[in-house]
Amino acid sequence: MAQCFYHTVKAQPIWVIVLFSLGSLSILRFALSFLNWVYVNFLRPAKNLKKYGSWALVTGPTDGIGKGFAFQLAKKGLNLVLVGRNPDKLKDVSDSIQAKYPKTQIRSVVVDFSGDLDEGVSGIKETIEGLDVGVLINNVGVSYPYARFFHEVDEELLKNLIKVNVEGTTKVTQAVLPGMLKRKKGAIVNIGSGAAIVIPSDPLYSVYAATKAYIDQFSRCLYVEYKKSGIDVQCQVPLYVATKMASIKRSSFFVPSTDGYAKAAMCWIGYEPRCTPYWPHTVLWGLAYQLPESAIDAWRLRFCLAIRKRGQLKDSRKND
Repeated sequence: MAQCFYHTVKAQPIWVIVLFSLGSLSILRFALSFLNWVYVNFLRPAKNLKKYGSWALVTGPTDGIGKGFAFQLAKKGLNLVLVGRNPDKLKDVSDSIQAKYPKTQIRSVVVDFSGDLDEGVSGIKETIEGLDVGVLINNVGVSYPYARFFHEVDEELLKNLIKVNVEGTTKVTQAVLPGMLKRKKGAIVNIGSGAAIVIPSDPLYSVYAATKAYIDQFSRCLYVEYKKSGIDVQCQVPLYVATKMASIKRSSFFVPSTDGYAKAAMCWIGYEPRCTPYWPHTVLWGLAYQLPESAIDAWRLRFCLAIRKRGQLKDSRKND
């Protein structure tokens, strides 16, 4: 049968053989990519994060994805350094975690990332002195209250977007990294956004998307710089997650809860330099790549204009 197939192919014109070969290679490539996708999303074992160190530091742990990470890390047996701006909320989260995981040691650091950041980072350095912080989750971030054109972004919002999203992540990383270098091990996870990577543009959220693009490139560069030093740097790229920042209250198949996202995210720490941990998001990413950029731009603009209209209406009602 194999010989018959060989002779049949050999008898064809050269252009048919070339097209057949290219088609076969394309099918093989797709099959290998699909098998790899199945493996990394469903079969690959998560790393033992305690091998990086017994402590993890999480920024923005009082709500959303950061809170989900804090609980998941405690579940894995890591002690926690929680960094946030509200001492009452930090205490509430700390008490909740210790009620569920009594053996977890927790230290809290009050840092207003939109305020005196240098003083806050100094507090972080003092708190982690002598601790083997093996995992850093840079989750803290802010977005727009609702969509708006760039010329409508006020000075306060502009400052906070850059200071919290860019400067905050950068300086916390710089504070934690020396200890990891000294111990020759560590994992750094920076939370990016599909707004900067999955879709070609995010109109009416331009500064937010740009700050997340910084996070992506910052992470990739650090990954290359420190891979041989035993430090794994990763940018996680979620799409929509049911958080207050995204103004989404209910989770769904394509929009996970914060706990659902964090649980998926834990399995990816220490692997690829860029990833989308929640597997339905990878399906949406794949679909987005098949569409023309102009079509996605047009859809996103309409979508964000609708958000802007609702936000302005809400504001006008408050002022009445």
